[in-house]
Amino acid sequence: MPTIRSRSVLGPERRAEAWQRLSEESFDIVIVGGGVVGTGSAVDAATRGLSVAVVEARDFAAGTSSRSSKMFHGGLRYLEQLDFGLVAEALHERELSMTRLAPHLVKPLKFLFPLTRRFWERPYMAAGFVLYDLMGGAKSVPPQKHYSRAGARRVAPGLREDAVVGGIRYWDTLVDDARHTLTLARTAALHGAVVANSTQVIGYLREGERVTGVRVRDAETGRETDVRAGVVLNAAGVWTDHLQEMLGEKGGFTVRASKGVHIVVDRDKVDSEAALILRTEKSVLFVIPWGEYWIIGTTDTDWQLDLAHPAATGADIDYILGHVNAVLTTPIVRDDVRGVYAGLRPLLSGGADSTAKLSREHAVMTVAPGAVVVAGGKYTTYRVMAADAVDAAVNELGERAATVPASTTEHIPLLGADGYPAMVNRADRIADHYEIREEQAQHLLGRYGSLLENVLDLASGRPDLLETLGGAERYLRVEIVYAALAEAALHLEDVLVRRTRISMEYQHGGVACAREVAQLMAEVLDWDTDRVEREIEMFEQRVAAELASQVTESDDEADRFLRGVPEVREFLVEAAFDPASAQPVVDHPVEQGA
Repeated sequence: MPTIRSRSVLGPERRAEAWQRLSEESFDIVIVGGGVVGTGSAVDAATRGLSVAVVEARDFAAGTSSRSSKMFHGGLRYLEQLDFGLVAEALHERELSMTRLAPHLVKPLKFLFPLTRRFWERPYMAAGFVLYDLMGGAKSVPPQKHYSRAGARRVAPGLREDAVVGGIRYWDTLVDDARHTLTLARTAALHGAVVANSTQVIGYLREGERVTGVRVRDAETGRETDVRAGVVLNAAGVWTDHLQEMLGEKGGFTVRASKGVHIVVDRDKVDSEAALILRTEKSVLFVIPWGEYWIIGTTDTDWQLDLAHPAATGADIDYILGHVNAVLTTPIVRDDVRGVYAGLRPLLSGGADSTAKLSREHAVMTVAPGAVVVAGGKYTTYRVMAADAVDAAVNELGERAATVPASTTEHIPLLGADGYPAMVNRADRIADHYEIREEQAQHLLGRYGSLLENVLDLASGRPDLLETLGGAERYLRVEIVYAALAEAALHLEDVLVRRTRISMEYQHGGVACAREVAQLMAEVLDWDTDRVEREIEMFEQRVAAELASQVTESDDEADRFLRGVPEVREFLVEAAFDPASAQPVVDHPVEQGA
């Protein structure tokens, strides 16, 4: 197959360089976990002038950070819990990301809160929205606006007349969480961090009581090496406790996983010009516009099974449909569901009976000399979590700590943010130049920001790359090439699930375009025919298992379907996270490049 070559901060050639650096260099900080907090911490540390490496066992955003409700939000419901500090902090971070750090990825989003109780609910909720606005919720977006029943139904005609007595409009934001986390990883690499996915921690290094690094395995080749560092930062999300058990140290908190399930339906299934937020007996349900679709969720249930592949059950889907259909004139049925995804919230355990009651605030702790752990929190406040975690790590650097500056990430736009507003203003000319439709240019701007032309330039001399994917016409073929060439995509699953969102946006789950995508990736990654077939087969197995799980009624049954599918990362060893087998690695010399 023909091969496309180019260098990028996260291109194929750079992965080999990253592994060489992991083996040969000693870092100030090595970060374990490639989710939003881990990659955010890498940006924070690198921009303070520290030498930093971040290692991720699977793929960037493979866990929680690709499976959220797709919002940077202030956490309106936390006002009811009187958690004013968390709301104010989240609103500040939302404003930063929307206006300075990532305006290409974080966009304003209008919401309608339907009122369902006469007399008391409007003043009660109005007081909360006033606080929301005063704490920063109305800084760059309009303040709350109240509607009568008729006014609310003009905004959302799909609401049943007998299901609402009025409504309140407010604003939050929308984000593609997986692309945002990937952009953090690329930004960290741009500022000098060593960034490596498919790199699994299998043990810790020690000198006496002090942690001096980690031993890692390449999940692509099976090779292993030691990575030495002044501090190891555990930012592994729901895997936090497993890493702590591997270290042999317990922190002052534990992390409890809460499963959240979302469904995806076509836009014509809900007649509304605004997103909706609905009360449930446990929490809230969001109805979020997502391009040509709505994302509806989420659930909130305890999960103690496979952390890598949380399973959505038929019961989860029925729960969501039951609550949203309670307010819609035209019910959504199971056949309307185009996609389903399940994620796990890493909640700090405080002994609560229900995960809905656990804290969404974060904690940072030094659990041993040279070992720091950060856990909890919300996607929206990732930058604050990262700054706190790096502060704690810096304190472990001894005399050098006094010379390390404070966090600067409040002032550092992410890759693709610089020049983005100007490119939006000339989207029509960009479209004409590359001979694509203006709406395609706008879509690409929302994914790549000011890097848009870098993506489209790959099609120079290859007009076929500007054609749409068969079976996933929202995406151009050049985006697949770019994912493999510049965004560290190593497997078909990485592209169909995270670099694009094809797996959740199309009812076929990505199967209908899997071959075309795999063949495009093969041009960059030198896959032979056998490798292409293996990638397709394993992806199809994963999709089939997820579909099978979605008609089960219990978590145990659904989990069995997903556990039966082999990992696409061939040398990823789950036993490394088994507390019964995990032991700290004794410090010892290792051959470089082993």
